[in-house]
Amino acid sequence: MTSVPTSPFDPATATIAIVTYNRSGLLTRLLESIVVMDPKPGHIVIIDNASTDDTTDVVESFRERLEPSVLVYRRMETNTGGSGGFSEGMRVAYELGSEWIWLMDDDVEVLPDGLAKMGKWAPRFKSIQGRRYDYDGSAFYWQYRVAEPLGIPIPFAPAEFDASGYKPMNSGCFEGMFIHRGIVQEIGLPDPRFFIYWDDQTYGWLASRKTQSVIVDEFVLRRTREIKQWDMGIRHMNASSNAYRYYIMRNRAYIKKYYRTLGVYNPVLFGVGTSLTFGKELIRLLFVERTVRGTSNLFRGLRDGRKIAKDASWQPMPPLEAATAQA
Repeated sequence: MTSVPTSPFDPATATIAIVTYNRSGLLTRLLESIVVMDPKPGHIVIIDNASTDDTTDVVESFRERLEPSVLVYRRMETNTGGSGGFSEGMRVAYELGSEWIWLMDDDVEVLPDGLAKMGKWAPRFKSIQGRRYDYDGSAFYWQYRVAEPLGIPIPFAPAEFDASGYKPMNSGCFEGMFIHRGIVQEIGLPDPRFFIYWDDQTYGWLASRKTQSVIVDEFVLRRTREIKQWDMGIRHMNASSNAYRYYIMRNRAYIKKYYRTLGVYNPVLFGVGTSLTFGKELIRLLFVERTVRGTSNLFRGLRDGRKIAKDASWQPMPPLEAATAQA
């Protein structure tokens, strides 16, 4: 695995990369939180997935207020989904020379000392996830461990931290992923072909194969969008959408492709993981959204996933040094 950095963390070498789409109100709240951060990052990259609201005007209104950080705004020609947005955000941040890239959606806000807290761990690790408060102020539980043979998150991995202040993880979440450019160079950019769902889990899993990835006991973000949930006691299950249901099932094929490429694919166990995912989405429909409408999107995702699985020309995202050499 890649050795850990040893030099002290310099906030100016970090870039916050944000992906937004038609949620200028939420983006405003996030940018307001960055204005009062101390310290601030060297750059702020905003990827706008072809919004049709006033996002451009909102971004421009913050340009002077965010100094001394440099604001870089990229408006995509089409909506590339979260996957395409984060891939582009990572690319821009990497080409700016950023040592650290902090990814986040537009529906969070940064706590004032968030970057300082993440930077405290930067000399030890290269792939770091901080903690988040949920919309109601409670601690948000994120499934930081993946059952690799099944290709699914472990929903009941322990939430408590010991005296070390961190726990090993083998997943990732683009709502707060803090990653070193050396790892990005080795594993390449996030795969935009996912469009939405499983992309950050897969990217975090790829990172964990190169370095010790950790979730740290530091609250650095707060979610600012309320989502309908089913309270299961010790865990919650969030509402979804027909688009999410489709991509949840379709993108299993992309995970399978990565697994096969890296020699960890077990067809029986991975099939069990796909079945469990399908069952979970049925439960989500019944108990969170209280409907049976939407099951067709699950079947449609499975169907299109079979086409992807049969694509003999498919290749994983290349390491950036390889991509540079080919340019």
